[in-house]
Amino acid sequence: TMPFLMHLKKKKSPVPLGRSIFQKHTLPIQQNYQALLESCLKNKCLFTDDNFPAHISSIGTGPLLKKLPQNLQWKRPHALHKSPIFYTANRKQLDLCQGLVENCWFLAALEALTFHQDILAAVVPQNQSFERKYAGIFHFRFWHFGEWVDVVVDDRLPVNEAGELVFVSSVYKNVFWGALLEKAYAKLYGSYEDLQIGQVSEAFVDFTGGVNTRIKLAEAPPDLWNILTRATYSRSLMGCQTHLGVYFSSVSLPCIQTTKVLKNGLVAGHAYTVTGIRKVTCQYGPENLVRLRNPWGKIEWKGDWSDSSYKWELLSPKEKILLRKKKEDGEFWMSLRDFKIHFVDLMICKLTPDLMSQEDGKKWMYSLKSGRWVKGSTAGGSQGFCNGNFWMNPQYWLNVLPVEDSKKSPSSCNVVISLMQKHSSKHRNRAPHLFIGFSLYKNTFLLSFFPKQYQESNRKLPPAFFTCHQPVNKHHVFLNEREVTHDFHLEPCVYVIVPSTLEPQQESEFILRVFSRKHLMIYIIFNTLKEIVDRYEGKIWEEFFTKHFERKKKLKFSSISQNPEINAVQLQRILNNISWRNFQSFHLSFSLDSCQGILALLDLNATGTLSIQEFRVLWKRLLFYLEVFQKGDASRTGKLDLVELHAAVQETGISLSNEVCNLMAIRYGDPDLQISFESFVCFMLRVEIMGEAFRNLTQDGQGIYLRESEVKPLPPLS
Repeated sequence: TMPFLMHLKKKKSPVPLGRSIFQKHTLPIQQNYQALLESCLKNKCLFTDDNFPAHISSIGTGPLLKKLPQNLQWKRPHALHKSPIFYTANRKQLDLCQGLVENCWFLAALEALTFHQDILAAVVPQNQSFERKYAGIFHFRFWHFGEWVDVVVDDRLPVNEAGELVFVSSVYKNVFWGALLEKAYAKLYGSYEDLQIGQVSEAFVDFTGGVNTRIKLAEAPPDLWNILTRATYSRSLMGCQTHLGVYFSSVSLPCIQTTKVLKNGLVAGHAYTVTGIRKVTCQYGPENLVRLRNPWGKIEWKGDWSDSSYKWELLSPKEKILLRKKKEDGEFWMSLRDFKIHFVDLMICKLTPDLMSQEDGKKWMYSLKSGRWVKGSTAGGSQGFCNGNFWMNPQYWLNVLPVEDSKKSPSSCNVVISLMQKHSSKHRNRAPHLFIGFSLYKNTFLLSFFPKQYQESNRKLPPAFFTCHQPVNKHHVFLNEREVTHDFHLEPCVYVIVPSTLEPQQESEFILRVFSRKHLMIYIIFNTLKEIVDRYEGKIWEEFFTKHFERKKKLKFSSISQNPEINAVQLQRILNNISWRNFQSFHLSFSLDSCQGILALLDLNATGTLSIQEFRVLWKRLLFYLEVFQKGDASRTGKLDLVELHAAVQETGISLSNEVCNLMAIRYGDPDLQISFESFVCFMLRVEIMGEAFRNLTQDGQGIYLRESEVKPLPPLS
């Protein structure tokens, strides 16, 4: 048994078990910024956001409330400054200062963002101001678990009696983009209090949708300076964190909690932004320097290369004038050697993952799959628990393909895999992170027929495989963090990724992202279907054919075949007279129109009837769809709304865009876009046909290319 239990990194948080209904991730509220702006301008009124009101509830319910000043007020920027500015193009005027919320991780990431105007503009739309078309409404964009969301806020901000912002503020007090962005981020995650305590890497991803690389500085690679250099001159964001340390003094700053300052001037357990690097020439030789900024805007490093260090005298006058700043603004220099000693982690976020591969400028592929760990179904836990259920976890086949123009050997491909768990609560800090990780297995015996004959072998690896094979990442860790990311150098081959929680029977949604130069990635679902069928098939299957199908032999069957076959009317009678065991909460009824549609989809020989074999295919799908439907119908209404439909489709392992899913809901739903089980069956059968037809016809996994003579109706489901 592999000692996975030894790889815990943090104190485990209690996680509620035994929930009867899967707790889905709460989607952010969608508001149309442009429509709201135009409405306010037309009515000559200022926007007030009822979804995130100027009320104590938007701040939180916990310890943060004790830090608030008396007589807290909410005021708009025009009441705080005679000439407020939303945003300035001068980067130095974008500097921010932390407030009462302990969100240095958020501020450190935001500071890094200000060095890349194009990335910042994607988060902070620039066509907003306190003058032209001002209506007290602003909006910001965040990458939220796989998609960009637009968050709308009004500009009422919490202040003390003196009119000073109690949370994030700008160094230049008439600039308000930072305070408003923090408010939007707080709204996205539930409240200001939900921004307390986090990882710089989390905010990096929320601002960019990029991929993180974490470097443990105590085990830094020998080419760390080269990595920093490539990151600096590419579109990368960098942040770092200090050790917890032994406190030397406590300092009280305006609007900031009591700080824990070390002898060397660094703040213990604190996040900093990496704002630059520089190789300088001293009298004794070259020295690599790193520039950092404390998001508080105060409290700086006191060691070598600090503002008052004698080391500056070792430089030429020109370099000293260019680099040295005797100003208490939270920004300072230190040597790379000291950086590795006094900081724990270096986080680098890049929009493409070629930072570690030294293949800058090359095109990378990106795949994203959504999944769930569901108690009793796909929440198998890690192998360390020895419960024999590890194989039940979701499995994803990854075919890493060689790249001809790679600088590296064709036998080595860079692959970055990221697993991110979704919190089920509207509030970020009310749902403790589970310990999560993933195992990567090499699946060499399938190389000979992947992906051409993939459909015949698209099933989960059995339990025996995992007892006989070691994962490629033998020493992987389980972290109770939102995201776990690993870089791999893999030979072209077929692999299986198995994401899991540390403990079995823990539920959560997740997204799995894979970056590489060239790969194919597919979710394996057919064993899940087989488990469901096997669970009910036994006696039910035997009783069913005895009671229903064999009885139909006495009816009028198609003369095309001697074997019993049924038409649409008979199919309707069978489906509406089945005793659906274990699903008594549903009143199932199939119309003749639906049965005709089902028959047309599954009738391979175009006979207008279904054979026993064809009906068995339908029966298996019905059991699978019904279990998925029941899980998705959290309200137990017997219907799925649009949100539940999206989740149910994902549960089957099929990826559909929001637009396609909405169109299918319009086609198969009732006037309120509610989907019954009958409609869900027709919906899913159609989707499966479309997917299978695509896989049959595509040559490269990207599209279907037909000559005019080949254009014809899609083939039926097989």
